[in-house]
Amino acid sequence: MSSSSPSGSGGDLSERRGIPAAKFIQDVETYLSQSSLDSNSALAFHQERLQQYKVVEMKLLAQQRDLQAKIPDIEKCLEVCGTLEARKGTGEALLADFEVSEGIYSRACIEDTDSVCLWLGANVMLEYSCEEATALLKNNLENAKASLEVLVADLQFLRDQVTVTQVTIARIYNYDVQQRRVKQVVPTAITAADS
Repeated sequence: MSSSSPSGSGGDLSERRGIPAAKFIQDVETYLSQSSLDSNSALAFHQERLQQYKVVEMKLLAQQRDLQAKIPDIEKCLEVCGTLEARKGTGEALLADFEVSEGIYSRACIEDTDSVCLWLGANVMLEYSCEEATALLKNNLENAKASLEVLVADLQFLRDQVTVTQVTIARIYNYDVQQRRVKQVVPTAITAADS
């Protein structure tokens, strides 16, 4: 997030993995005077920060969806490798249906095999022994689950920051409305006293 914090907001903002923490503003009047901002500038800053949080949230949610789709695929591949290893040396062929293209399947007869081909992405497929493939897939599964845990924690942190920012925006707005009412009442009271 590129916006700098207005000065006087109570020190450096802590962050989590590049996501700045929102500071709860207890006293709006003190915050505005220390940061040398008027209500409109403070509202604009916090609304911009809120939009930045929303953009980051969308990116994190997309990453979470990708990982949630990836984990079952890795688990299926591990299961297939386990099945191939279990049938190794039995002389028994394995009949399997595999996806050729989206919605198009073909049946294959897999004879005794010592290797499997793993699709690594970016138009790259490599042949591994069943043991190597199992080790690689287990490592990938552990990494994907760990990444998902970090993403979930990041999303929770981000949601907390969104809530704090929304509360701050409401407090600054309410303070501004209150100050405008006071300014309207004071001239009216002075005019009434002059009569």
